[in-house]
Amino acid sequence: CIRVGSLCVLACFGERHLITTMPDRLDVLTGSCVQIPCSFDIPDKHHYTFNSTILTSGVWMKEIPYFDLHPDSVIFNSSKMVNRYQGEITGNMSQKNCTTVFFNVTTSYSDKYYFRIESQPFRATDLDKSVYIDVRDLPSSPILTVSGEVKEGTPVSLNCSAVAPCPEHPPELTWTLPTQFTTENQLQENPDETKSVLSTVSFTPSYLHHEKNITCTAVYPVGTSNKTAEHNMMLNVSFSPKDTSASISPADPVSVGSCVNLTCSSTANPPVTTFTWFQISGDKPIQVASGQSYTLNVTVDGGLYFCEGRNSHGCGKSKEVQLAIKGRSIGTFNMHNIKNIIDIDRYRRDILVLLEQTR
Repeated sequence: CIRVGSLCVLACFGERHLITTMPDRLDVLTGSCVQIPCSFDIPDKHHYTFNSTILTSGVWMKEIPYFDLHPDSVIFNSSKMVNRYQGEITGNMSQKNCTTVFFNVTTSYSDKYYFRIESQPFRATDLDKSVYIDVRDLPSSPILTVSGEVKEGTPVSLNCSAVAPCPEHPPELTWTLPTQFTTENQLQENPDETKSVLSTVSFTPSYLHHEKNITCTAVYPVGTSNKTAEHNMMLNVSFSPKDTSASISPADPVSVGSCVNLTCSSTANPPVTTFTWFQISGDKPIQVASGQSYTLNVTVDGGLYFCEGRNSHGCGKSKEVQLAIKGRSIGTFNMHNIKNIIDIDRYRRDILVLLEQTR
């Protein structure tokens, strides 16, 4: 800038004398601290006026970036012992690191902030870059993500991430799952140099976990108390057909020539795409129909039937069901018993004859 009296004006509009890099936005909790990742650079044409060996002060301005016109917008100056905001520049200014921490933030801190450096003879404010600090009483919910498809029998990882605006007091992440699991937590740096806590949980899902809820809870320490936020998600587990069963209607013995309806049911995700019906002929199953329902005319033979349900993950087979025919099952059973009785009686008489002959 060019100084005119007590004012500092831009030499030419649109020209940046200072280029700062910092996040666009930070979400902060009341009563906690906030760390603003910050670095700066000097355009080449102004390098000759900036001397990194000379003590450089960092100045933060709230809402209005015009230092000389609005001196009351200054909330922190590292060269002063007393400031409106309690904080410190933790970065090394000689290395162009202006990372700053403000403590005990309140809702009144919510606003946009600009950064300025003061070094003899160089002084400049980046008018084109600001960070918006949003101070809330409650933390934002953590973010839950799934890596890959959740499939029965295949190990899977779930990730939960929560922002850590005050890295000195990061949130603690805990999980609630319907099965045993292992966790791994770490504090990580994001592309914009903000911090977050990442928790990864690993487990092997079962079809019984389908549509069960999981929860990731973030607990933020603020002073002597805690503030919590959570994210709930329903598991979507892919699995092959389970609990496949076949039923006959009517279930009671039916007359020859009548119609009966066989129905196949199965639980699967994704849903069953193909139902197939089989009849036991001798010792071998023979495919007789396709579709969830199978209607047939009753013959003298009756028979044993079962069904299969299939989706992209496999198939499930039902137990066999007996098609009972009126007068057939009981009659067959009685004739079979009568034949056995006759055979036994003949065997007994043959034995008696042999005994008589040996006397």
